[in-house]
Amino acid sequence: MLLRTTVLLLIFSVAALSALEQPAKVSQATASAEFVSLTNYRPAKAPTLTADEVAQQLARRAYVWGWPMVYVQNARESLRKVSKPGRSGGMPVAPINQLSMLTDYITPTQTAVPCPNQDVVYGFGVFDLAEEPVIVQVPDFGPRFWLYQIGDQRTDSFARCGKAYGTPAGCYLVVGPNWNEKLPAGIAGVFRSPTTTAYCLPRVFMDDTAEDRVAVQPLLNGIMAYPLSRFTGSARTTDWTKSKWYPKVGVAGGDRSKRVSPEKFFDDLATVLDDVAPLPGEEPFYAELRDLLQRAAGDARLKSLITAAAVAAEQEVLAPMFEFRNLGTRLPNYWTTITNGAAFGTDYLTRAAVAKSNIFVNRNEETKYFYQDCDAAGLRLDGGRSYRITFRAGELPPTAGFWSLTAYDAQHAFGPNELNRYSLGTKNRGLRFNADGSLTIVVQKNRPTGDDANWLPAPQGAFSLYLRAYAPEAAMTSGAWTPPAVVEASSDLHQVASR
Repeated sequence: MLLRTTVLLLIFSVAALSALEQPAKVSQATASAEFVSLTNYRPAKAPTLTADEVAQQLARRAYVWGWPMVYVQNARESLRKVSKPGRSGGMPVAPINQLSMLTDYITPTQTAVPCPNQDVVYGFGVFDLAEEPVIVQVPDFGPRFWLYQIGDQRTDSFARCGKAYGTPAGCYLVVGPNWNEKLPAGIAGVFRSPTTTAYCLPRVFMDDTAEDRVAVQPLLNGIMAYPLSRFTGSARTTDWTKSKWYPKVGVAGGDRSKRVSPEKFFDDLATVLDDVAPLPGEEPFYAELRDLLQRAAGDARLKSLITAAAVAAEQEVLAPMFEFRNLGTRLPNYWTTITNGAAFGTDYLTRAAVAKSNIFVNRNEETKYFYQDCDAAGLRLDGGRSYRITFRAGELPPTAGFWSLTAYDAQHAFGPNELNRYSLGTKNRGLRFNADGSLTIVVQKNRPTGDDANWLPAPQGAFSLYLRAYAPEAAMTSGAWTPPAVVEASSDLHQVASR
């Protein structure tokens, strides 16, 4: 009953599941009555529904609930093909229970994972803690900002590991929910995952300068992960510049839109139910799903019926969630945000929406995210127009870490441009402030005349803006600070204000 009430309230609080924008102007999206009806926790008791309708409704609800976990599961299984840590499709890839690091920013060749940023050097690894615990090394980063996101199969973070937490250098042990062995010597701390599958995403800040690219390399070489059985009692190093390049495998391989296939979803879901323990209150839901899968295994017609329901849920529920204007809480000037990143719990819709549009986000107190699909008039952002975003003097994003504004194309990837520039912010030392101390960023496809230090190249066609702030201050996490409007400028305004 608690789960039913929680989910029902959630549906009414999350916008944008069925209504899409009109051609010229974005409309206020609302949850459809049909989808609200799917939140009845025990649909089998609805007297007006046929058995087929009950099965279809359960299948649709299962698809939204299970999408993020199937995504992580499929990423895990694809990485079993990787023999050594390396790179593939612009992404770091590694065998299970290891990780790999890049040595520079992610480039436009990476299109597998939506919404990367060019403020940090990334690493990535997936752990199967049912096999054994994993050592994660944290070098001494000194004053440099860094953060390790260590998350479970539900895409919730379970470790606090980063500069903002004052985490000391050392070798940390990531263990599964049932591990109770003796802790070996040399371990700085233990992070316990609620699920047997986990992932680790190191992020290390780097200035956009040649000097800092050199300075960061020794630190990156100290970031490693490997099974506990290989632990010698102290940290080791590796040279990530010598990483092997693979054909597209792991999270970098294949069509991103098919990372979760509705046609295969219920085959994948069976493994999820075995691997991921139910949260309190989810036990009856698990029982319903197991019963549905058991019946479908022996009934081709039922299997076809629930597969069609998953296909419909992908098109009617998940696809709209990819659009940022349909995600989270609405803010002034058409920005949106979330407040429970990587701490979704039973907020299944936000978890699915984030997984679909920009998976692997951090906690709200670690990184604050603001999303934008529209200009100040509510019109869809388009690379054929020119925009200005002005931060008034003293009102830059308030962070103890760093901030950036990134432009993504309609697929939430980088759109290649002549400067190879996809974001502006703290990392850019050459930003030009106006005479009154304000900062204006120009977002347009063509290079502005004169100084281009404040030019953020816009992708072709519809695009999105994404403001992220690491170690946000209270004004940002409380909602007291929100980003300024994105104002369309006339086509002849190309000169950026100088100092």
